[in-house]
Amino acid sequence: MAGERQSGREPTAPGHEPRAGTFLRTRTAVPSLPPTFLRRGRLARRLDEGPDTPLTLVSGAAGAGKTLLVADWAARARRPVAWLTNDAGHQGSGTFWAYVLEALRGAGEPVPPEVGAPACGDRVDPLFSSRLAGALCERDGPVIVVLDEYDRVTDPEISAQLEFVLRHAGAGLRLVLVTRNEPRLPLHRYRASGRLTEIRNADLAFTPDEAAELLALHGLRLPRHATLGLVEHTRGWAAGLRLCALAAQDSPDPERYLKEFEAGHSAVADFLLAEVLDRQGPGIRGLLLRVSVLDDFRPELADALTGRRDAESALAGLRRQNAFVEYLGDVSYRLHPLFAEILRAHLRERLPGLEAELHRRAAVWLRRHGRLTEALRHGAAADDWEFTAGALLGDLAVGQLFTGLRSADLSALFARMPATATTPAAELVRAARGLARSDLEGGLAHLRHAERALTADAPAADRMCGALLQALAARLTGAPERAATAAGTAAKLLGELPEGLLDEHPEVVALLRAHVGCALLWAGRLDEARAELAAVAGGDERAATAPAREDALGHLALIDYLDGRPSAAESRALAATAVRRRFSLPGRSGSGIALVVLAAVAVERDELDRAETLLDVPGGGEQAVRDPVCAGARAATTARLLLARGRTRAAFDALRRPVPGVTVSPWLEAHRTVLTAAAHQAAGDRGAACALLRRVPPGPPMCAVEAAGVQFAAGFPEAALRRLDALPARGDPGPAVRVRAALLRARAADAAGDAVAARRLVGHAVREARRERLRRPLLDTGPWVRPLLAPAPAPQPAAPVVPDLSPREREVLGGVARLMSYDEIGADLFISVNTVKTHLKSAYRKLSVNRRSDAVRRARELHLL
Repeated sequence: MAGERQSGREPTAPGHEPRAGTFLRTRTAVPSLPPTFLRRGRLARRLDEGPDTPLTLVSGAAGAGKTLLVADWAARARRPVAWLTNDAGHQGSGTFWAYVLEALRGAGEPVPPEVGAPACGDRVDPLFSSRLAGALCERDGPVIVVLDEYDRVTDPEISAQLEFVLRHAGAGLRLVLVTRNEPRLPLHRYRASGRLTEIRNADLAFTPDEAAELLALHGLRLPRHATLGLVEHTRGWAAGLRLCALAAQDSPDPERYLKEFEAGHSAVADFLLAEVLDRQGPGIRGLLLRVSVLDDFRPELADALTGRRDAESALAGLRRQNAFVEYLGDVSYRLHPLFAEILRAHLRERLPGLEAELHRRAAVWLRRHGRLTEALRHGAAADDWEFTAGALLGDLAVGQLFTGLRSADLSALFARMPATATTPAAELVRAARGLARSDLEGGLAHLRHAERALTADAPAADRMCGALLQALAARLTGAPERAATAAGTAAKLLGELPEGLLDEHPEVVALLRAHVGCALLWAGRLDEARAELAAVAGGDERAATAPAREDALGHLALIDYLDGRPSAAESRALAATAVRRRFSLPGRSGSGIALVVLAAVAVERDELDRAETLLDVPGGGEQAVRDPVCAGARAATTARLLLARGRTRAAFDALRRPVPGVTVSPWLEAHRTVLTAAAHQAAGDRGAACALLRRVPPGPPMCAVEAAGVQFAAGFPEAALRRLDALPARGDPGPAVRVRAALLRARAADAAGDAVAARRLVGHAVREARRERLRRPLLDTGPWVRPLLAPAPAPQPAAPVVPDLSPREREVLGGVARLMSYDEIGADLFISVNTVKTHLKSAYRKLSVNRRSDAVRRARELHLL
């Protein structure tokens, strides 16, 4: 029937790299036509005129015949048509564009891989629209994209992105929108420029002649006045005409029947129940009532809900009788949504309590057949939260609460889980949902409850999910030993998991190792942290692991920064942001550590405005994961920025802010202590600064060299140099460490009167700083360095040595300058040609040249000619 809708769902493997098997094929398939479909030439011609315009709008009420009209046209189009039926549920821009790309692939019109693919359901990379539009613009001919049920797209961001692609794709795109309402597009611009083809509700209404043809297809031939009355009553509404025809075609007096229908019935629901459902046999009625809880379904699922074994033949028969049961291809069916809605209401009335049981049966069947997303939805509809939570954990899909296209949907679904659900699986899901939403206190409380209830004989997948959450809890509380325990538990469980389960969910191990690495980083065990994080960053590159890889790259960047390697830190942080852009990760999906590291590097380069902007970027300070490492690094970077701007009091405030974590982080404590001492020194309190510096350990190197700088500025040069000499000999200190150390030793040499050594050390520091674009260390040294930055005066060049040419050699050279030949020179001077050559060779030797022209030029430079 026209205007059919399907209740779309997210891909069965959300969070993975989009591929054909993860998308509902029914959403990208052109709907099939019922046997009684009437092709209306006037509308088909309007669609055929569309290639002259980039945008075609087919807009009308539900059941107006929009979908079947365009489906018939698409089936006859000369070029392949990419079809997408939009989802009724939560659909962010990431999900929308992922399905658009899948529709293009299904139509044989794939886009280049550099366009990228969304990994998160809520958003796409801001540059995605530009890349897609650019790829379409370079095509030889237009690709046709039909967006059916576009009224279900409620996100204004999607409409803005779609309009951008349409506007910049040029002749490479023809877009057909099938919708109930006015889309959020600048239609007036397209209309004014003649670039819009419109088929509106009034156009879609059946004319009396078309209605007569439609009734004839149903075996009804009515007088003209009866047909006119029916068209008037239904206002030409396609669905209403078909419903009436279906009900009246078996009546002995169709005209009278339709007249009574007009007089006695006003509700389509009453009509459908009385004249369609009740006219079926008891078995078919039971089948229709029970499958009404489903969206689309295979006959095997219908059999599971009804206890029948002949659902396939029964559904095929219903399809042949009318269009209320639609065939979707691949032996899959669905009920017309209006019919299904009426049937569900009737099911609740006739068979109270059965609906929940049907949802429960559907959930079990769907999970058994690998359709977890639908299984969870039906389990929640059945209010069977033990099954629903157990299915999420049993399929190892808890990581999808933190990553992927389904994170928002899963969180919303389990928000409905009542407090009466107290199984270990339910508590683990609550813990995961809380930690994913930054509810640290609530998440940890649920995790403790689950840990107490999770026995050793619990399913391995449940315990693996528990280990993942324990690692996350360890990270968020700064507890590395707890993280190590979680990692050990997970390692023991690898052999107990069902075969292939981890391959389907690579995000679980990636997230777990990232959490362990961050916990080790907090504890100052940088080498161990680097190993764990590098394994994640260089591991599985599917979309599901993108958040973990971005997180790992960002924390590796922090380790580089702590080692005094700003360029390396910047490179890794930019790689992290590139992963975020490529997979369209939402701003609150990670800790934001990459932006903090970029801000810290900007401070080192004295790019203070840029650093402040980076620290204020959404997602850089407001994180979904309340990461103590990021919080600590952010506090330290903010303090450095404020000290560089001379805002000492504000720097004190930034350093006093508490950082989450049950243990003290040695590197963070050292950095905060040195920065606090620097703030006291800037405020003129040398005593407080020196007292604090006594608490700074010999390492890490960056802290040691900065502490030495504060000591020197406070008037204790010997202590500062001793601190530098105590730096660990092993390892290669980073450029930022070497620059500060060289400047400090140069200052000491300058104070001791050794200007040569001071200038040499400053020159070394400047060369190193130039390579890393470091300006802050030079600015922090103070004005003493400025004279040493000027180049040393160059020695005066020695006066040139003038060769002693004999008078005869000068005379011969003068003849050469006048372009005389050897014979002419000899005749002029009354000497032989050989004697001329002998004098000329002697002049060459004295002038250090080999040719006549060079000899003349050199002699003139020395004023010998």
